[in-house]
Amino acid sequence: MSHPDRKADFSGVTSRVDTTADKTHTADFSAVSSRVDTTAQKTGQASSELYTVKPGDTLSHIAKHFYGKASAWNTIYDANRDQLDNPDRIQPGQVLRVPARDDR
Repeated sequence: MSHPDRKADFSGVTSRVDTTADKTHTADFSAVSSRVDTTAQKTGQASSELYTVKPGDTLSHIAKHFYGKASAWNTIYDANRDQLDNPDRIQPGQVLRVPARDDR
């Protein structure tokens, strides 16, 4: 006869998994190191300047202001590809990186 008040006791149950697959070892990265060098820090030159877009601005206008020629707009666009999908769609309030002039 069964006893409805008694619950099954699984405290003595154990399990085990066997496999014929080769054991894989985890990679050891404890000896890995990295270093970053930049000439901007060593020479004291600014690598870029930040510019906040104003109403009516275009990349060409910004390039003319910083580089003296509007045709350098793509330098600013390339430096901001992480936030610009289209060079014709900049928004007032956006903060753009303007790379240092390299005497184009």
